[in-house]
Amino acid sequence: MKKISFIIPCYNEEENVVRLHSALDRFTQETFEVNDVRMDMKNFEWEFLFVNDGSKDDTLRALRNLRREDARVSVLNLSRNFGKESAMLAGLDYASGDAAVIIDADLQHPLEVVPEMIYWWERGYDDVYGQRRSRGKESRIRKVLSLSFYRMLGKMSDIDILPNVGDFRLLDRRAIRALTQLRETQRYMKGLYCWVGFNKKAVEFDTADRQVGESNFRLTRLLNLAIEGITSYTTSPLRIATVSGLIVSLCAFIYLIYILVKTLVWGEVVAGFPTLICVILFLGGMQLLALGIIGEYIGRIFNETKGRPPYLIESFNEENQN
Repeated sequence: MKKISFIIPCYNEEENVVRLHSALDRFTQETFEVNDVRMDMKNFEWEFLFVNDGSKDDTLRALRNLRREDARVSVLNLSRNFGKESAMLAGLDYASGDAAVIIDADLQHPLEVVPEMIYWWERGYDDVYGQRRSRGKESRIRKVLSLSFYRMLGKMSDIDILPNVGDFRLLDRRAIRALTQLRETQRYMKGLYCWVGFNKKAVEFDTADRQVGESNFRLTRLLNLAIEGITSYTTSPLRIATVSGLIVSLCAFIYLIYILVKTLVWGEVVAGFPTLICVILFLGGMQLLALGIIGEYIGRIFNETKGRPPYLIESFNEENQN
């Protein structure tokens, strides 16, 4: 019997984890029809691996109560909040299934799509990812910014980044092994999924509305994640800074020749203070932008050279980790 692990990163999801466990329990008892194939979820062995990412509410207590009631539940408790990217890596490290399905704890990923993922997995695909048809109840500005980011990253990156695709996916054991070999501390999993390659298959779904609580991802955190994604998988910002510097220098040289010729031929009245200030501010802004881009990459180098682990475990199934 094949074993499938659900990996569920949790941060302040006290009100959702019990609901999610009930949904998972019902799901494992159901039968689905996928492409004229009858799929009974009872024919699989299941693991529900919850990763508590340093929650500040009673999420950990709720998870431990679920474990006492259901042997399929495993609780991986991180020593502090390391972020969702590291929490997913921890889940992949500890998942024991032949495949793993990564879902959010907020019930926005529909479990009804998972049987179709399993269907394609059993036919040889290593990474069956969910591709959003709709993004659910989300602000218009966040939708526009998210889609714009995917388009920009796709054009700038050295690898193909799948548009409008998140972490909701099924991964075969060999894809899991490949991902767990990548130990960088500043992680962008959506890019790593693409970087490791393997056979991929898209499954479309509609994002459900969050039932309880508010999303922990604010615009500032999404902006930080976008910067992580860009600086992790492309050096295009450095090239842009270089090309911009060359263009500005060329324009400045042409303007210098123009001023020189004009002064020699027609003479020049002392003037142009506003123009001078604008040029100085423009060039200063360009220099600060270039220094900021370089600083982002140097900062990544600084953090990676420390060699720190991406996460630390406080306990696994209530056993302290030394």
